[in-house]
Amino acid sequence: MSKQDFWEKPDESRHVLKERSDVTEVIETWQRFSDELEDTELLFDMAMEEGDEETIEEVVHKTRTLRQGIRDLELRQMLSHEDDAKNAIVSINAGAGGTEAQDWVEMLLRMTLRYCERKGYVVELADLQEGEEAGVKSATFTVSGPNAYGMLKSESGIHRLVRISPFDASGRRHTSFAAVLVYPEVDDRIEVDIKQSDLRIDTYRASGAGGQHVNKTSSAVRITHLPTGIVAQCQNEKSQHRNRDIAMKILRARLYEREKQAQQVKMQEMHDNLEDIGWGSQIRSYVMQPYRLVKDHRTGLEKGNVDAVLDGDLDDFIEAYLVHQMSRKG
Repeated sequence: MSKQDFWEKPDESRHVLKERSDVTEVIETWQRFSDELEDTELLFDMAMEEGDEETIEEVVHKTRTLRQGIRDLELRQMLSHEDDAKNAIVSINAGAGGTEAQDWVEMLLRMTLRYCERKGYVVELADLQEGEEAGVKSATFTVSGPNAYGMLKSESGIHRLVRISPFDASGRRHTSFAAVLVYPEVDDRIEVDIKQSDLRIDTYRASGAGGQHVNKTSSAVRITHLPTGIVAQCQNEKSQHRNRDIAMKILRARLYEREKQAQQVKMQEMHDNLEDIGWGSQIRSYVMQPYRLVKDHRTGLEKGNVDAVLDGDLDDFIEAYLVHQMSRKG
């Protein structure tokens, strides 16, 4: 920041200022915890000398709050990859199973949105394809906030649901699958080479709710990257220009993630102990019948309160995943 030309490059300076702000916040938070711990220890010693039960209870409360704060700070420090601090692009798609799978996508969408709401993240819906009878075929949205990608990357993979189907008159148990993909949003500092000649851009009328304007104008945009077959689309905005910008952002993120995965495959060939990074691996099961349990197959973490998890209580699963990743690196 002390360089003479620092403020002459607004895009570059913005990223540096954000990085400085993040580092400063960590240091100040740690210093605050250190001061609070020292004060709490003194308060505890005084309460024990005077036999003050009320103050001892206050110390217990302060200690629990401090422990949780330190836990959250440690969790943030696990997010050390260069992409972790980025915003996230999340895509949820139904697997085989028709209405059952589409209903499962809608449940996963709500679960993820509830988690984002708890974290104070800003969510912007880019595309939503509703099912014919019920549920959602696919949904894509961006999540903006501190370490959005780092926190949500644990959700990327195949999610399995076992339950008595509400759509089966015979009351039989069904198994449904849905795929969640989480990409880091590609910022201006990362160059993704996309040739205009490699793109096919189609416009069409948006479907679903949105009013007369959405349904009567070809504002929705679908962009196909011909060399890879990757498709990105957006129909949530009224402006075709805005939909195109968002679709291009999603396309850049998917191409960036594809290149990252290609590099990981090379590393996997060199290190047999690396886990399968393919799409086909089932990462988590949500069982609602004959017993109730959510189990993460990567970390072994299990939780019996299925309803709380489906309502966005993902902190324990995300933390367990980050710890698991750190232990693998170690």
